[in-house]
Amino acid sequence: MRWTTAVLVVCLASPMWAQEPVKEPEMKYFKLDFVVKELDEARTVSSRTYSAMVATGRPSRGCSIRTGTRLPIQTSPAGNPNVQVQYYDIGVNIDCNTATEMGSQLSLVVTADVSSLPAGREANSTLPPVVRQNRWTGNVVVPIGKATTLFSSDDLDSKRKMQLELTVNPVK
Repeated sequence: MRWTTAVLVVCLASPMWAQEPVKEPEMKYFKLDFVVKELDEARTVSSRTYSAMVATGRPSRGCSIRTGTRLPIQTSPAGNPNVQVQYYDIGVNIDCNTATEMGSQLSLVVTADVSSLPAGREANSTLPPVVRQNRWTGNVVVPIGKATTLFSSDDLDSKRKMQLELTVNPVK
């Protein structure tokens, strides 16, 4: 006579349909105030402010700021009847992504590009223009409600310095 052994497996976990749904993180909104400063030693020569909104939580969307001029540069040789022109963006471009609230701070990925023509330089001369440019990218953590310098770089031709400052405030 043969005996058959049956094995009974009992699952102690609750069935999937009985589990609570995963709770999405609450979306919070923050106003970002960027200040691009040009300093001559310790004195502020110029200051421009740019603002945007960003949301934390899911889905988190970033923000972009684009302001400036499209500078035309002729790329075909002089006298060529088929004039070819290429455009360069001169101005301020700021992108923010992956905003995450961390207690009393906000974590962001910030990319900034600040470009300009040097003072006294003609954009319409026969030579292509010289463009001053500052590009920065980084993961930053900014205290909420406090102005914080994110990036700073020296001008290679003078004692001037370019800075990008950020103040983060919650939107209520």
